[in-house]
Amino acid sequence: MSKVAIIGCGIVGAAIAYELSRVNGLSITVLDKHLPAQGSTGAALGVLMGAISKKVKGRAWQLRQASIQRYQTLIPELEALTGYQIPVNRNGILKLCLPGEDLGSWEKLVQTRLSQGWQLEIWDVPQVKHRCPQLSQDKFIAGIYSPQDLQIDPTALTQVLVAGAEANGVRFNFGITVKGFESIGSDLNNSLNCSQIYTDAGTLEIDWLVVAAGLGSSGLIKMLQAPDLQVSQALPLTLKPVLGQGVKLRLPQPMGYEDFQPVITRDDVHILPVGKQDYWVGATVEFPDDAGNVEAQPGLLEVVRQNAIAYCPPLATAEIIYTWYGLRPRPEGRPAPVIDQLSGYNNVWLATGHYRNGVLLAPATAQLIRIGIIGSGK
Repeated sequence: MSKVAIIGCGIVGAAIAYELSRVNGLSITVLDKHLPAQGSTGAALGVLMGAISKKVKGRAWQLRQASIQRYQTLIPELEALTGYQIPVNRNGILKLCLPGEDLGSWEKLVQTRLSQGWQLEIWDVPQVKHRCPQLSQDKFIAGIYSPQDLQIDPTALTQVLVAGAEANGVRFNFGITVKGFESIGSDLNNSLNCSQIYTDAGTLEIDWLVVAAGLGSSGLIKMLQAPDLQVSQALPLTLKPVLGQGVKLRLPQPMGYEDFQPVITRDDVHILPVGKQDYWVGATVEFPDDAGNVEAQPGLLEVVRQNAIAYCPPLATAEIIYTWYGLRPRPEGRPAPVIDQLSGYNNVWLATGHYRNGVLLAPATAQLIRIGIIGSGK
């Protein structure tokens, strides 16, 4: 049995654990100093912008397409295995186009998606108002509707991934702090293998290591790249925290039609139905200062709420139930996400730095890590 350790149990780490649990011959352990989904996952909105994304080629689109394809099978698979129901909004995503926006680019994207096997629709203002009468028609010129894109509860999904992985034999150890690593030389490419993880609960012997700890990944990588190891040093991975705030609102009754409650978005302000009368609204994008610190600014969240009210006026009377924020890991100097082997190591994989797309890209990330560990033919 090959022994695999995964550090981090947000949506990405949990997805990797579940994907690897479907492979025979692996003994898998997940370590996290917190309970599942306590970092950026717990603050995510879970809007899966796949087909409606303007990415059409290259790695950015390939990851999205692989993920939305996998979600079609992953959700029923997990529900059948665990018996849990995953909260999923299957009413699609409706993106409102601002005055002056180039609709020709959307018409081109509709044709591109059709050739790729995905569906997009362009609705004029009367169509949008017919389907979503809660919207203010002077705030948009058209709507782009993506029926195949989803919204999913990130925390619930992570918990069900954990339950599914546990059912397949994965061991989860929470409340564990990683103290260091033991690495040994290898004849392959004059590089290293990580052989042991030192934790405050003991030592774990491993054959493979996956670092999926979000913002905590930087510190773990520094431990692995200790100067005395004589590793061929690459530039260290720097992950910067980008804060996002959201608010949960409650109305006396659902907006629009109760049987059609899509995610609605305009100018990066999202309105998400999360219950018969409840809606999430978010999110801010707040960057750190020069010292690397970032604090939630209530005024910025209020701007987001007012922008949502501007195109969806019924929200003006909604009760604020609670607000929240989280920190997203954004790689500095390289594109997100980071899914790659750690330089100087044969058996260490990085799966981190997903920035605002961790929930969307978790399944594709897990598939790439599986290929990296066992190969594409298994």
